[in-house]
Amino acid sequence: MNRPAFTIAAVERDTGVAKDTLRVWERRYGFPTPERDGNGERLYPADQVDKLRLIKRLMDQGFRPGRLMAAADEELADIVSSAPQARVATPTGDNLQMAILTLLKANDARALRGALNQAMHRQGLQNFVLETVGHLNCAVGEAWMRGELEVFEEHLYTEQMQALLRQAISALPASGGLPRVVLTTVPDEQHVLGLLMSEALLALEGASCVSLGTQTPIADIGMAASAHQADIVALSFSSAFPQRQVTPLLTQLRTLLPAHIRLWAGGSGVARCTPPGDTALLHTLPDLLAALSAWRSDNTDKAAEQTR
Repeated sequence: MNRPAFTIAAVERDTGVAKDTLRVWERRYGFPTPERDGNGERLYPADQVDKLRLIKRLMDQGFRPGRLMAAADEELADIVSSAPQARVATPTGDNLQMAILTLLKANDARALRGALNQAMHRQGLQNFVLETVGHLNCAVGEAWMRGELEVFEEHLYTEQMQALLRQAISALPASGGLPRVVLTTVPDEQHVLGLLMSEALLALEGASCVSLGTQTPIADIGMAASAHQADIVALSFSSAFPQRQVTPLLTQLRTLLPAHIRLWAGGSGVARCTPPGDTALLHTLPDLLAALSAWRSDNTDKAAEQTR
C-alpha cells in the first residue's frame, strides 16, 4: 500500500525535527531527500519519515546526527538493538510490560484495556501514574524503535491509556480546592498523555483542574487563565516538540499572564529550555508534586481564606 508523502510542516509535527534542521540535514548529509510538488514545495516519502522518527529518538538518547545519517538501514537497526534500553521497573514487575506488549502485537484492544485497568486498580491511581505509566510509555516507544511494534500499535496503546486516565479523572470527586490550575499544550503539541498524568496527580491532591486539551493558542491560554481565575497555568511538552520553540512560547505566554499566575512547564521537551522569569520547569512528576507543595506553602493565607 502506497502511503502519502508528508509536507515539511507535517514532518516537523510528526517527528519533532524542526523545519530548519531538516533543510540543514538535507544539505549537509544528503538525507532526507524530499521530492517536490507542483509548486516546488518539499514532499517527504513515508519511509523517510519513519527513519527520521527513529533518528530523532536515537538523538534523544545522545547519538549524534552525523553518525545516524550515514548509517544504512541495517546499521541503524544494529544501533537501535545495541542502544541501552531503560529498564521498566514497576510494582507489578516485568510481567505487566510483557503482557502489554504482547496484547499490542495481538491487536487485542479489549484485553489491553482490561490489563491496564486492572493494574491501575491494583496499584491505586497515584502509584499507577507515578510508578507505572511513564515506564510503560517508554517501553512501548522503545519496542517501536526496535521494530517490534508498528506505529498503529503504538497509537493503540496511547489511545487506551488516554481513555483509562480520563475515566479515572472523571470519577474523582470535585474538590474545589486550591490552587486552580489550567492545563493545556501549545499549538502543534498534540501529545496529551503527560497532561492527563499531571491532571490526575493534581486532582488527587485536591487542586481544582481545568483541562483545555491540546493545542490551545497562546492568546486563548491567557484568556482562559483569567476566565477561570487560575492560580497556575501548566503546560506539557513532549520530546517530539521542537525544542527551539519552547522558550519563545513560554516567554510569550508569560508576558500575557498577570504576575500572580504561576507558569509551570513540564515534560521531556523542556530538558534544555531556558525558562523566562519565575517559570517553573518540572522535569518529573515528583517535581510537579513538589511545586504544588511549594505553592501551598507560599499561599497559606489564600488557602485559609478559602476555608472560612
